[in-house]
Amino acid sequence: MVLTTRRRTLLGMGGACSLGLLGTSAEALAAQENGRKLGYAIVGLGTYADVILPRFAECRHSRVTALVSGSPEKARRYAAQYGVPDSGLYSYDTFDTIRDNPDVDIVYVILPNGMHHEYTLRAAAAGKHVMCEKPMANTAAQAEEMIAACRAAGRKLMIRYRSHFEANNREAMRLARSGELGTLRIVTAEHGFNIGDPTQWRLNRALAGGGSLMDIGIYSLQAARYLTGEEPISVSAVESTDRSDVRFREVEDTINFQLVFPSGVVADCVSTYGSHHNRYRVVGTQGWLDAEPATAYEGNRLRLRREWRTADHPAPELALNQFSGQLDHLSQCVMTDSDPIVPGEEGLRDMRIIEAIYRSAREGRTVAL
Repeated sequence: MVLTTRRRTLLGMGGACSLGLLGTSAEALAAQENGRKLGYAIVGLGTYADVILPRFAECRHSRVTALVSGSPEKARRYAAQYGVPDSGLYSYDTFDTIRDNPDVDIVYVILPNGMHHEYTLRAAAAGKHVMCEKPMANTAAQAEEMIAACRAAGRKLMIRYRSHFEANNREAMRLARSGELGTLRIVTAEHGFNIGDPTQWRLNRALAGGGSLMDIGIYSLQAARYLTGEEPISVSAVESTDRSDVRFREVEDTINFQLVFPSGVVADCVSTYGSHHNRYRVVGTQGWLDAEPATAYEGNRLRLRREWRTADHPAPELALNQFSGQLDHLSQCVMTDSDPIVPGEEGLRDMRIIEAIYRSAREGRTVAL
């Protein structure tokens, strides 16, 4: 099995940043010495903000210090609930003045996909580090620009791949790559749900960049990559979409795609907005593991099959859950001037593969990567 250096590092890190070679910034050093938690500005107060904001109470190195919303009333309500001062409230029009707020170290972009590019560039121009929701952009070209902007500004860019901070997924990575299952042969990964309201932004191509593949399907793609520790060399895909369904007039419903990896492992993946799936399985010559649910917010479970016996496999507990773990990870990377385990380059790799999946489905052929 081929393992990249980055992925070997991930397995041995236990969630902590590896130390970088560059000097730590003065503000980060001061934060370390003073025990100050780094401040996050949350951009976008939609549904996922309700998941993230309560998690700051569990963080050791992170706090929420600013909110950005198009609704002043909503911003004030959330500010009162989470202790954000009036000086930390911004509209999208006043966002750029966040550069003058010393209590904001990191901007967390929780907006529709089509807005990630703009607000990452604006955050970097304001001198702030960036956590960006997945997928990181609508196109690989935009992802490249986001990486370049953060690099030019000397700021960190991390993509919100929470499963890398979840105990069961980390244990699945370890088991799959350790040789305990023998030589890996097949991965199956299925993610989907029956999407509802046809007016929501996820079904708007300009805002979403695509359909299920640009949303829930990324979990299947990510699972295939992080379980094998490899990068695919080719992809083939088939789309199935009922265009008479009002929900799918602009974006796709279901894409089945197959990834081939250098070691010979084949991953069969499902991405859909038409039915409920949240599972993966890795099969090797000496056994298999499966997870269902695999990448949920809570309640994820592993089973392991070895020596003709199948049993639940509890994962070792982590100090923080997947939400607070990812928040603190970026804060620690800023304080130690280290690279996140899921940097912008990780998001760019996904975007390039996603574009190849779309091309394969559109042209009816296998696409080399």
